[in-house]
Amino acid sequence: MVEAVRQDGTRGIRGGLGERAMKEVALSEVKDDLSRYLRLAADEQIIIPRHGKAAGILIGFASEDDWFDYRLENDPRFLTRVATARASLKAAGGVRLEDIEEVAVASKPPPSKPKKRRRSMSRR
Repeated sequence: MVEAVRQDGTRGIRGGLGERAMKEVALSEVKDDLSRYLRLAADEQIIIPRHGKAAGILIGFASEDDWFDYRLENDPRFLTRVATARASLKAAGGVRLEDIEEVAVASKPPPSKPKKRRRSMSRR
């Protein structure tokens, strides 16, 4: 992770597992200009500290698809269904999508030799 102080006095953090950039903004600033920070949150997460410690996060969505993805990724019912399906596949000896090519190559029969064509004995 890399932290930097921007010209406007806010701190920015980048890094992690492909995460979006993060920007730390004081609660008083967010309260004064919430609509601006909602627009900024579509591109980077806004961390809101209270007494020097992170107290909240403002996450914006650039599209309706982003909002849908967020809801799925944070829905406990959906996460439970995914965990149940994974356990079921593991117990039944299922194959992960990432491993399908390996399994296909391993179960592929060796190439057969081309058959020779026989010449017919009858001549015209």
